[in-house]
Amino acid sequence: VQLQASGGGLVQAGGSLTLSCVTSRPILDYYAISWFRQAPGKEREGVSCMVNSDGTTYYADSVKNRFNISRDKGKNTLYLQMNALRPEDTAIYFCATLPPWGDTCLETDPDLGSWGQGTQVTVSS
Repeated sequence: VQLQASGGGLVQAGGSLTLSCVTSRPILDYYAISWFRQAPGKEREGVSCMVNSDGTTYYADSVKNRFNISRDKGKNTLYLQMNALRPEDTAIYFCATLPPWGDTCLETDPDLGSWGQGTQVTVSS
């Protein structure tokens, strides 16, 4: 499985970015798809995920009501629309495909699935 995240960049606080992730296989082949982030000196954090069977979505409390996860099955692409960005959102963002594990896909360790090169998001104050 190959995944390539893109769309990161430098944005001012309050701004928006949309990240994209193309999968090498049909997106519906996976149980769940997700975004997680890694900031310097911080633990890896699950940001959002979607269960492909029914489209159920989950969000970390830190991004709820600001971020939106979506997919385009025809393009095998996962998106993360990020609004009202804050400096604390600064991180490298990765997309991942996940197996079923735990109560929600947000709890699933990405190392149980597949993930690829991330994209840097920097939010200036």
